[in-house]
Amino acid sequence: MIDKAALREKRWHTLESHEVLVTLQTSKEGLSHSEARKRLDIFGPNKLPEKVHINLRKIILGQLANPLIFILIAAAIASILIGEPKDAIFILLVILINTAIGAHQEFNAEKSAASLQKLLRINSRIIRDGSLQRVDSEELVPGDMVLLESGSKVPADLRLTDVNNLEIDESFLTGESQAVFKITSSMKKELVVADKKNMAFAGATVMSGRGVGIVIGTGLDTEVGKIALNVSHGESAKPPLILRMEKFTKNIAYIIVALSVILAVLLRIQGMDLSAIFFFVVALSVSAIPEGLPVSLTVALAVASKRMAHRNVIVRKLTSVESLGSCTVIASDKTGTLTVNQQTVKKIFLPNGKSFEVSGEGYNGEGDIYPAGYGEKVLNLAIVPELRQIIEISILANEGGLENQNDKWNYHGDAMDVALLGLGYKAGLVPTEIKKTFPLLGKIPYESEKKYAAAFYQRGSGIFCGMKGAAETVLEFCIDPEERGFSKESILKQAEELSTNGYRVLAFAENKADSFQQKAHAREEDIPTLKFVGLICFIDPLRPEAKSSVEKCKKAGIKVIMITGDHPATAANISRELGIQNDDKPVITGKMLLQAGNPDEEKFKELVLSTSVFGRVSPQQKLEIVDVLIKSGEFVAVTGDGVNDAPALKRANIGVAMGSGTDVAKDVGAMIVVDDNFSSIVAGVEEGRFAYDNVRKVIYLLVSTGASEVFMVLLAIISGLPLPLLAVQLLWLNLVTNGIQDKALAFEAGEPETMERKPRKPSEGIFNKIMTIQILLSGFVIGIIAFGYWYYLIEQLNMEEEHARNLVLLFMVLVQNVHVFNCRSERKSTFKISIIKNYWLIIFIIAVQALHISSMYIPPMQDMLRIFPISLNDWVTVLILAIPVVIVMEVFKFIYNRLAKDNDELSRKKHSILA
Repeated sequence: MIDKAALREKRWHTLESHEVLVTLQTSKEGLSHSEARKRLDIFGPNKLPEKVHINLRKIILGQLANPLIFILIAAAIASILIGEPKDAIFILLVILINTAIGAHQEFNAEKSAASLQKLLRINSRIIRDGSLQRVDSEELVPGDMVLLESGSKVPADLRLTDVNNLEIDESFLTGESQAVFKITSSMKKELVVADKKNMAFAGATVMSGRGVGIVIGTGLDTEVGKIALNVSHGESAKPPLILRMEKFTKNIAYIIVALSVILAVLLRIQGMDLSAIFFFVVALSVSAIPEGLPVSLTVALAVASKRMAHRNVIVRKLTSVESLGSCTVIASDKTGTLTVNQQTVKKIFLPNGKSFEVSGEGYNGEGDIYPAGYGEKVLNLAIVPELRQIIEISILANEGGLENQNDKWNYHGDAMDVALLGLGYKAGLVPTEIKKTFPLLGKIPYESEKKYAAAFYQRGSGIFCGMKGAAETVLEFCIDPEERGFSKESILKQAEELSTNGYRVLAFAENKADSFQQKAHAREEDIPTLKFVGLICFIDPLRPEAKSSVEKCKKAGIKVIMITGDHPATAANISRELGIQNDDKPVITGKMLLQAGNPDEEKFKELVLSTSVFGRVSPQQKLEIVDVLIKSGEFVAVTGDGVNDAPALKRANIGVAMGSGTDVAKDVGAMIVVDDNFSSIVAGVEEGRFAYDNVRKVIYLLVSTGASEVFMVLLAIISGLPLPLLAVQLLWLNLVTNGIQDKALAFEAGEPETMERKPRKPSEGIFNKIMTIQILLSGFVIGIIAFGYWYYLIEQLNMEEEHARNLVLLFMVLVQNVHVFNCRSERKSTFKISIIKNYWLIIFIIAVQALHISSMYIPPMQDMLRIFPISLNDWVTVLILAIPVVIVMEVFKFIYNRLAKDNDELSRKKHSILA
């Protein structure tokens, strides 16, 4: 009987093929149907757990799970208890609006989520009971013999037993940009997934060749399954905005409780009865709680989400909008994120010393060939026959396909072969026409063990043999080239230098083979002595905008690190070209991380924090790297497109998936970059910072006006005067009038210098020094003026309380209309910010005034709010009283900016002296 637990512990790549057969109690004839059914009961179907899509009910409950909402619900209950159901209705209304907006946004975003299941649901060719059969991949069990061929998907994790030029693209899993040539021999024990060349992994694509493998893992026991398990059980770091809002909410709650206790003690000392004290405490709480904040916050994030969508960034959860702006580190995948993930010919070197550069990128024929160091492209290959020769060989000794059909480039086959066909088009040579001109007589397909491919073809009246392959292999078939002015050693040295710089290098050779007799399968002994004709160099090109985007991140104080499954030399070259890391720091490899021990050990942490580039790392190691960064106090954004990126995408503070990536990556990412453009990530950072600034502006307005109401109420109580405003009037201010115009701040365009500031410290709350001073100062000024006006109306004019409250309420509405201009920027003068950039502000201010004044003439509103019409003179008087808050805050900004400028100049002088 097969031991399920024991199989999971096996290191299959270390076993020989026959040992795998014995261990799995199978043979090359495959399992019997009866045995396969038994194993299906033991191991279960070869599939991953279906994704449970979030339903609307859960989304709504998630929106309500907000500490500030809890406080509002408590206030609503308190309002009912003191006999003010109208207040409770207002509070519940804001909760309903906030929940509706947030749920709608999140529900729409969730429609784009897809399932992991798509990776494994394919048909497979297998051997059972000695015969070839095709079955649903879900029916595969350990011990099944699976046949692979070009274009097919690998249905389960396999230990390969037979290969014939088998090349598999595993970039979705390993991050390795190059397809892997597979072998069958056993390998050493300690290897990362990318180096297990005798294995094939579920979800990978066969690029060329054929092979047979034994199923050693299905479902959750596959490498993809392990990642799925990591994703489902892994913890996601909270978005920065949530962390800051939780802290803000707790602080507000503590302040309200403290003020309530102080107020209750003061009133009790004055001899007020308990029921009246309770009423005043509720009134004070209503003043202090920024009831409109949840809705305003949701609107601000929704506006930013829409702006991000215009810049090709789709946000799945509103709270993620600001997260990119808070990040201190972007941990980026290389393949498909910083590079295009398509091999492209970039350089050609000929034996006569001439060299050429090739423009364009990707699997297409768009681009030109230029002599190295010259701007003019090669227009006529006839004047450079050696260049034409090497390109013709690259087309003839080629098993790929590339065609332009209806303005779309379709391709198949090995990445290098496709890239060579693209080179042919760039040279003006159509591959199909070349193959007709030089009819193919025989070929030797590329095999990883042999490291070369050859083709025999008719050229004029003679038969020729053309070869491509690794430089050291091709040169073994060539005559000693020293007579032509160079040596094999010099060619090998040049190839090695190019490889060190991140290029993949193929050598080409050709000579007559007149004795060759036409046959489909040529042999090595048919190859004549060849003449070396040159080197062609490939690279997975950088995305054109990647370098400038990395530079923008640096200016914004964001560290960019690259984590890839690719070769360390390639990673180092790419990082240098991008400016991510210089030569002084090493590339940390997966092997080095393994040797460093447990991720919790200090040695491991020091290794992670010592570099900006990681190569040849496994998905688990990528997760561990991100975990170390987060625990070190960084806010980490992780970008990626493969299954291998999924655990890290989920663990990060913000996971950013690429639009062309796997469904798995998009499923766990908080954001999706539609165009795979790294500059879109930078745009997302910018919009995230704008969003946070706008959230701060909203909080500044709401909290400062709330503080002014608290000052006003406390001063009235201390002075022995009645409350200046009733609880329902305070709610009207906070939920309706102020709750309309604060939405306009969500539409602020953002200040250009935002991307020149360093990221906020992870430990920094919403209230930093400048915001705290501004809130207290503006709140105190408004509160003092409001109380003074109330005192004047009651004590000096002996006005009735109801009439005086009507004027004080109007003052609070008008002063908030004026104060909103102060809140447009924490540093800039309000007179330096064009109103054209936010016309919504004027519209909303007019709407607030229209709403309040019209309410004075509507009987039901008059009754509910205790208000009534006033004269134009009263309105003008109250408006004049509101203006001083702008003057005070303008003076504050001027002094603050002056002091900040002086400090900057002093700091620069100190640095220059030290230098």
